[in-house]
Amino acid sequence: MPITTYDVVIIGSGAAGLTAAINLAQDRKVVVLAKGALDGGSTNWAQGGIAAVLDAGDSFEAHIEDTMVAGAGLNDRSTVEFVVSEAPAAIERLAALGVPFNANEEGGEEFGERWHLTREGGHSHRRIVHVDDATGHAVQVALLKAARANPNITLLEDMVALDLITSRHGEKYSGDGHVWGIYAFNKQTDHVDAILGRATILCTGGAGRTYLFSTAPRGATGDGIAMAWRAGCRVSNMEMNQFHPTCLYNLEVKNFLITEAVRGEGGHLKLPPGVPGGGERFMPRFDERAELAPRDIVARAIDHEIKRLGLDYVHLDISHKPPEFVRTHFPTIYARLLDLDIDITKEPIPVVPAQHYTCGGVVIDLDGRTDLPGLYAAGEVTESGLHGANRLASNSLLECFVFGEAAARHIRAHWDDLPSPPPIRPWDESRVTDSDEEVIVQHNWKEIRRFMWDYVGIVRTTKRLERAKHRIDLLAKEVDEYYGHFRVTPDLIELRNLLEVARLVVRSALHRKESRGLHYTLDYPGMLPDAVDTVLAP
Repeated sequence: MPITTYDVVIIGSGAAGLTAAINLAQDRKVVVLAKGALDGGSTNWAQGGIAAVLDAGDSFEAHIEDTMVAGAGLNDRSTVEFVVSEAPAAIERLAALGVPFNANEEGGEEFGERWHLTREGGHSHRRIVHVDDATGHAVQVALLKAARANPNITLLEDMVALDLITSRHGEKYSGDGHVWGIYAFNKQTDHVDAILGRATILCTGGAGRTYLFSTAPRGATGDGIAMAWRAGCRVSNMEMNQFHPTCLYNLEVKNFLITEAVRGEGGHLKLPPGVPGGGERFMPRFDERAELAPRDIVARAIDHEIKRLGLDYVHLDISHKPPEFVRTHFPTIYARLLDLDIDITKEPIPVVPAQHYTCGGVVIDLDGRTDLPGLYAAGEVTESGLHGANRLASNSLLECFVFGEAAARHIRAHWDDLPSPPPIRPWDESRVTDSDEEVIVQHNWKEIRRFMWDYVGIVRTTKRLERAKHRIDLLAKEVDEYYGHFRVTPDLIELRNLLEVARLVVRSALHRKESRGLHYTLDYPGMLPDAVDTVLAP
């Protein structure tokens, strides 16, 4: 088994991972692992933008308050203050790397002094910097360009993270939990490699992007959360699963999200024709902020109307705006939907809610440190305290930049305190064989996502959660047996992680005896007076 050693091992090639790598590579040798293509993660698909206080009419306090209100008070205020205060500098660093943020060509302080600022749900001011409606792609391109140009950064594709290497994997066993790197399945050789470092940073996605809760194509499977949990890290608020309110409803196209900015720029949610109230807006009945309410409120309202009227979808309509305005502000969405014979300058968009983001995750501090020595984390894989019970729009990329840099800064400042890896035992495949029943993996994968959508979706009950737990327990026995007898494959690794995350979500949801933010249960519809994190320890 190949064993390679670097100064720092970074798992994940999105915004958080590449930010950390670029900062560390000033004086350290860094390796960045991607499970597929380097640009295949969630960052590349982010449409809306990055939240930051950048104009005179806005303030840090307003951004902090908006974040706390959206998070239903479950946020850690010190974390929110830290991230919000770091945001403007993060934007400047991205601009210096070449991210072509849209300039302010409209005039007026409400659009910012330098860049065009848009507004999204839950924000009290325009504070979203963006690159048209494809900000994540522009950020990914700029970060990858900088990383590829740095001789201290090694970029490895097709490396599926399998398990963190801890002290118990050393030739001399130790129970101190120190993390020394990662075992990763190399898709180019079909074998497991060991990649070691004095520090390791988890920057994988959470379990968002609809992959845990639907039959959509695969993607984020919660690998980092599952690996950290197995290694001994605490996780927090795993029941807080965010559903994006407006995913395109189309039987031929999966996972095309319609950015929050469409509503921020005046788009209306309406009932489709042919039903009572058809063609009329419905959000004002649910919240005084109407379409600009936070995501959890908008998603529940859409879900309520769909179920109440037996609909397949509702309409998101921005056709009342000038056609040139729509084409200029949303070129990617306009072109993509035009290919599907939907002209958004003339007709509404059929939309439904879809699982999008995990607000819970691995517990970290303001330096990105986890419970385990040598292990840091940044981005969606974490529960930093920023998002609380519901993420405010466009705070997610911001969190990646701030904590990616924070982790790198702490590692550099404390480098002399980080010991070199000890001799590590190779991955043992001597007692397993190749599987001749791959259909089991495919079947279990589909079953998990089906019952998670049915029982652990936007609206929950204790009975539904218990049904999900029962199915998870049965599948866990089957998957554990399968894992112990056959050689690992990327599909088996992802199934194992998906099941682990599903178990953590359901455990956390059963633990919370209230409705708060993204966790809404018919058995406990009220919110308790005190906001308390749901923390699980291995």
